[in-house]
Amino acid sequence: MKNKKYTLRQHLQGVREGMSPQVRAATNATFVTWITRLGVAGQPEIGPEATIAAYVPIGTEPGSVAMLDALRDQRHRVLLPIVGPGDPSPLSWAGYDGPESLTVGRFGLLEPAGAPQPGSVINSADLILVPALAVDRSGNRLGRGAGYYDRSLQSIDTKRLVAVVYDHEVLDEIPGDALDVPMGWSLTPSGGFHRLGTT
Repeated sequence: MKNKKYTLRQHLQGVREGMSPQVRAATNATFVTWITRLGVAGQPEIGPEATIAAYVPIGTEPGSVAMLDALRDQRHRVLLPIVGPGDPSPLSWAGYDGPESLTVGRFGLLEPAGAPQPGSVINSADLILVPALAVDRSGNRLGRGAGYYDRSLQSIDTKRLVAVVYDHEVLDEIPGDALDVPMGWSLTPSGGFHRLGTT
């Protein structure tokens, strides 16, 4: 199982690295468009001024800070993860107050500079945008392998979890195990928000 996941991760990361900056920029602009449609028919159900947990993409990850700004423009409260010291453990979270509020944290990740809130704050989120290397049609997510998100999302209703991936990263099947937290939605550039089989 671990070897299959490792091989799949290597392949998917290689494809991402082969994408041109122009393609990534166009793709990320499309993600922003989908974010502005949150709450309309066929999208995840959220109310006005919702709490939405997201992430700051790095490298070839799908998405952009513009997605976070689009959420704030819609008056949503945005939470971003903070990676603590030591072995992998549940993430802490803090509010996003614009690009100038970001600072470099562990592993070179951009994180909010505000005081970290305990991991339990994620339980109050109406929607959680989760970074992924891939997701399958049943909701199995392939992450980077450290398990930070799986440890953080154990008690979250699947219907609130959205795997953000490129179009080719929605697969028929991903090997999973008991610790993997299933996703209820995918968000892709061409398809927008799409319900997965676990909802």
